[in-house]
Amino acid sequence: MTRGFRVGDWLMEPDLNRISRADKVVPIEPKVLEVLLFLAEQPGEVLSPKDIIRRVWPDTFVSDDVLTHSISELRKAFGDDAKNPHIIQTIPRKGYRLIASVTRQASPSQPARPSIAVMAFSDMSPEKDQEYFCDGIAEEITNTLTHVKGLRVAARTSAFAFKGRSEDVRTIGKSLGVGTVLEGSVRKAGNRLRIGAQLINVEDGCHIWSERYDRELKDVFAIQDEISRSIMNALEITLSPQERTVLSRIPTTDLQAYEYYLRGKQYFYQYNRKGIEFALRMFSQALELDPTYARAHAGIADCCAFLYMYAGSNPVHRERADSASWKAIDHDPESAEAHASRGVALSLKGDLELAEYEFEIAIALDPMLFEAYYFYARTSFAQGKPEKALMLYEKSSEVNPQDYQAPLLVAQIYSDLGRNAEADAARSRGIEAARARLKMNPDDARALYMGANGLVALGEYTEGLEWARQALAMDPDDPMVLYNVGCIQSLAGRSEEAIESLERSVKNGLSQRGWFENDSNLDPLRRHPRYLALIESLREKQAPQSAAH
Repeated sequence: MTRGFRVGDWLMEPDLNRISRADKVVPIEPKVLEVLLFLAEQPGEVLSPKDIIRRVWPDTFVSDDVLTHSISELRKAFGDDAKNPHIIQTIPRKGYRLIASVTRQASPSQPARPSIAVMAFSDMSPEKDQEYFCDGIAEEITNTLTHVKGLRVAARTSAFAFKGRSEDVRTIGKSLGVGTVLEGSVRKAGNRLRIGAQLINVEDGCHIWSERYDRELKDVFAIQDEISRSIMNALEITLSPQERTVLSRIPTTDLQAYEYYLRGKQYFYQYNRKGIEFALRMFSQALELDPTYARAHAGIADCCAFLYMYAGSNPVHRERADSASWKAIDHDPESAEAHASRGVALSLKGDLELAEYEFEIAIALDPMLFEAYYFYARTSFAQGKPEKALMLYEKSSEVNPQDYQAPLLVAQIYSDLGRNAEADAARSRGIEAARARLKMNPDDARALYMGANGLVALGEYTEGLEWARQALAMDPDDPMVLYNVGCIQSLAGRSEEAIESLERSVKNGLSQRGWFENDSNLDPLRRHPRYLALIESLREKQAPQSAAH
């Protein structure tokens, strides 16, 4: 049940995470809304806590307290009274049931606003060595479609989470909340290129449109343009003159630069130091061939920002991120990615208000850009605006439900605000996403140490400390790994081990004093003499402050 329906006189709007009545609109947290959706599927039936938890939080440990909190939040949204209910009734020792009437809205087979997810294209090349090229084409089409105001486009990270999985297109569409799915394949051999694409209706699994293109490699941008326009025609979307211009825009005239850029993106999405360094090399080679390539400049800015935040806080990386992000905007002022990159670079310099401005521009240009919300949330946290950071982290999770970082970071804010049930629910979501990430990328140290933090915070010390150990074994000298392992050890009550890890993180280049002073994970260490000495040593460095983790 993903379309609008009514519970009593309230209109449920699952796609918007809210309920409304007359002139009143009440936003509801996504998982809380999923509880309501499950109850609404079987109105009048008593559903046990076990069944509800299994449905809403599959494969994740969630206590009954989280469900109790969700029911409480629903009652608060409806203005319902647990003692005299008119919406949700508690059946002692049995469970819950929806006692209000449920009315399904008559609706067309497609959502009122057309929506699409562009899946990763399959590599059909003889050597099976063109994955980077296939992914790049799908991402380019995704980025182009996000500029069409009449079309809602699933985030690239959400759609690509299904890469390599045998899932029915109807299941994928339901999970991503879209009405159509674009699938494709690529066969690249020499200078010849064959691309197949098909647009599929999620409701019945039938093809709406399909086409095969046999061209030369130099025609790759023309093919992407034709696919995008064919999607618009199939979904009966009329393009404005500005949107037609965007669809026709070519990112670079140099095919070799384009290949370097796509290889760089593949390395960048590994999200580890080695991958980022390879990506930086690829983006740099792209710019040697085309110095005006805005996306390659943005790629360099993102790589340098990553290296500054997670690999030693070298000022050279911070300054290069600053200059590269400027160049990206200069060459393409309409690029949401360029403005998001600029926002990150400014936040690293401590120019938080200017960073906020750039993130706002990025979101206006592309409301589905995960990085804009995520890094905007980090900046808001660094500004001492936890409520705003909380909202932005939740929005980034909405844009990319497969991300593990935002829910685990927002959990700490919930804890700091005393909202413990919501913190536990967010941690459970984050751990679930981290497990999924590790199934496909078992060498992701960041997923391990962030997931470990969530596990320990939920009392799962054995598994959490094991994840931390694995992360440390992968990169024992990385300052970010050491810092986060120190946080985990502090939460687990292992103070001496935590202090040692934190000291090593500083010795290896970490210099963000604000993290140490404001991170609530480190509260158990505040009076430890070695911790106080560590803070004093950091004061001497006076690094610009940015958000933790």
